[in-house]
Amino acid sequence: MEVVMVGGGREVVSAIKRLVEGDFLGRPGVVGVDVGEKVVGGRGTGVPAVVVFVREKRDSAQFTIPSEVLGVPTDVVEDTFYPHHTLASPEGVSGAERHDVLAGGIGIGPSRAVRFVPPDVPEADDYLVAGTLGALVTPRNRRRTMALTAFHVACVDDAWAVGDPMVHPSRVDGGHPYRDQIGVLARAALAGSVDAAAILLTTPKVRAEVFGVGPVAGRGKAKIGQRVRKRGRTTALTEGVIASTEATITLDFGAGLGVRTLRDQIRVEGPFADHGDSGAVLLDDDNRVVGLYCGGSDKRGFANPIADVLDQLDVDLIAQPST
Repeated sequence: MEVVMVGGGREVVSAIKRLVEGDFLGRPGVVGVDVGEKVVGGRGTGVPAVVVFVREKRDSAQFTIPSEVLGVPTDVVEDTFYPHHTLASPEGVSGAERHDVLAGGIGIGPSRAVRFVPPDVPEADDYLVAGTLGALVTPRNRRRTMALTAFHVACVDDAWAVGDPMVHPSRVDGGHPYRDQIGVLARAALAGSVDAAAILLTTPKVRAEVFGVGPVAGRGKAKIGQRVRKRGRTTALTEGVIASTEATITLDFGAGLGVRTLRDQIRVEGPFADHGDSGAVLLDDDNRVVGLYCGGSDKRGFANPIADVLDQLDVDLIAQPST
């Protein structure tokens, strides 16, 4: 349901959210702050609220969040958010879909294995990483073909470097570290609202489309109530409705990167994606890209606004002209 903001409008609630989010995120157990509606007994009331996401919704935890702030009610929601790449031990990898032509929505990953230790993983080991190729992009200052994905898919930890080889299928899915190389890491950003990377492709076999969705028509702007679709390596084609475009969340990237705060994120309610889907692009009904998926839970997902992603990486989407 799209919430109609009353009593000052969404702009007022958004301003109050921005005012208090730093304080709330500094409190134990808080993982996100957003604008939404007050929910009572599992049902939306239509009353605008500052939504506060917490790991555990217990009486003692709720006492740390006031019931209202500057006249606007708060709504405490239990959830925990994760970066949605996937990890696997080099032992026992299995086959997955393989494409001769690269396009959005397919599985990719670094050729290198990455060392993870507890508490990020059950036991210390060298792990393989998989995520999703979102769409094709090109640098703004020259004509080259690149693939867009998430920072935590292509870079993974603080040991990343420009030139790191990337493969399809990912090594998690049985890809070979040399024979299946598709390109090298060229650009990356993890700051503000952006968790993104661009891979310089070394194969001419590409299509400016998302498998199962069609040609990419360019970029658009995410809007509340807008229907979006994505194709990810793990959950394939799913769709949802944008509930917010100003979520502030924290994600623990582990492996030397630690906990980072991402602001102005697109929030999609409902089961939308899972581990391995990071890097997928969100498309509107006209196949315009509005966001880059980064993570969430089994209840909701989050994506970077695409304009910020493209500006941070200094690239543009490669689109197919309409016919």
